[in-house]
Amino acid sequence: MKSIAKKMVSFLKAEDGPTAVEYAVMLALIVVVCIAAITTLGQNANSTFSFVGSAIKPPSAS
Repeated sequence: MKSIAKKMVSFLKAEDGPTAVEYAVMLALIVVVCIAAITTLGQNANSTFSFVGSAIKPPSAS
């Protein structure tokens, strides 16, 4: 049990912690940008497909 406590203390004292936080913040920003881009592209694609779909006339019954 002491080895787990020692590992936790050494983890908290390590200087790699701030680096991990910086990477987490960068990852969060990248995810936000990706979601915004996908949302914008999705709306543009939806409007394009709606325009094309309304331009196509159904075949007349023979």
